[in-house]
Amino acid sequence: MAFLPPAATGIGHQDDEVSLAKDSAALAPGQPCRCTSSTAGIAAGAGLVTPGLLALPDFRRLWLVGFVTYLVRWLEMLAFGLFAYDITGSAFIVALLSMLRLLPMGLFGAFLGVAADRFERRNALIVMVTVSFSCALVLVVLASLDAIKVWHLAVASFLNGICWAADNPVRRSMVGDVVGPDRMGRAMSVEIATSNLSRILGPMLSGVLLAQYGIASVFGLTAILYAASFAAALRVGVRHAPAREQPMSFMASMREGLTWLRSDRPLIGVFLITIIFNIFGWPFLSMVPIIGTDYLHLGPKGVGLLASCEGVGGLIGAVLLGSFVRPAWQGRVYVGSVAIYFVVVIGFATASAVPMAALLLFLVGIFSVGFAALQTTLVYRCSPVAMRARYLGLLSVCIGTGPIGFLYIGFLADLLTPQVGTVALAAQGALALLFTRPLWTPVLRR
Repeated sequence: MAFLPPAATGIGHQDDEVSLAKDSAALAPGQPCRCTSSTAGIAAGAGLVTPGLLALPDFRRLWLVGFVTYLVRWLEMLAFGLFAYDITGSAFIVALLSMLRLLPMGLFGAFLGVAADRFERRNALIVMVTVSFSCALVLVVLASLDAIKVWHLAVASFLNGICWAADNPVRRSMVGDVVGPDRMGRAMSVEIATSNLSRILGPMLSGVLLAQYGIASVFGLTAILYAASFAAALRVGVRHAPAREQPMSFMASMREGLTWLRSDRPLIGVFLITIIFNIFGWPFLSMVPIIGTDYLHLGPKGVGLLASCEGVGGLIGAVLLGSFVRPAWQGRVYVGSVAIYFVVVIGFATASAVPMAALLLFLVGIFSVGFAALQTTLVYRCSPVAMRARYLGLLSVCIGTGPIGFLYIGFLADLLTPQVGTVALAAQGALALLFTRPLWTPVLRR
């Protein structure tokens, strides 16, 4: 997840793609796919700039679109949560809003992965940004007229969630087209590090704007950010040519992808851990505003600063991961980070003082890096070329199981308390990881 130095070799992207295509063509649907190892991936080193990637204009433009997506996500998650809790007093409603942002991944992720192979991805990217930009403008108007309702936030969460679900098979696939598979690990390092930077800036900006100017200012900022994202998307030059031959039906395409996947146990393990994390791990973040307000007695600014500690931990974790984790350790880091994550979440939920809660959220950010930084990279690099978009779509489906967790933690928070519900969710996640050990063990040897 760290920012990495540029590649020291001059390996051509087309040569790497041809090599991967030959590997894929040599495999029958009953054989496991093979990972490439031409680079050390995200563990190649740690630095704070990547001139080799940033010198590519299309990479910079796609990076900007991604940065806006990440930043707005954290701006809105805090603002939506605090606004809804202030209006309704229901932890379940707060969790529901976060759930609606994830729901499209589970509903449409696989279809979006297949569709990404059939349509020009640049046009799809422009449509995605336009939808999000339009949502922000509508919310600005409603909030300015003091007519904003919780159901407006729910609709915006769902629509933005559809665009988020398309990010893996559309924008991230375009990133791979620009940088080539040989540098995809570095590109994903930049992606995840950017996401963690947004976790610092998003909650802080959202908390300050809410406290000083109200929720309309948050939506105003998101509209400005999406305007910049739209301009960048229009200037993207990379094109994806859909296949000229008669395409398979959507269902046939998905069946073919699942046939390949059944024989690849390490990839199955990656998808399983993604499901466990998104059901029992990530949803606890929806409780951070509530725990900060009700148990730590913080205002909007304090909650924003508290939530940003996770992003700070993520940036530190990125540097640690890139500096010390060797490629051979990546599977163990991926699994171990999730296991420790659950333990640290339990500690955060039971913390009685703000400094301790902030420290534990900082640790949450560090250990979330091992999961987030390796997830997309493992799927992209270990997939046959012909299956990449479909597997990234399936990854979106696995991430889309998160709504189950958000609904569940909302139920636990109302049934018990937000604090006890968070502890119960994380404890069940640790048990789920333990009981499914035989299924994800192959990831350790990948």
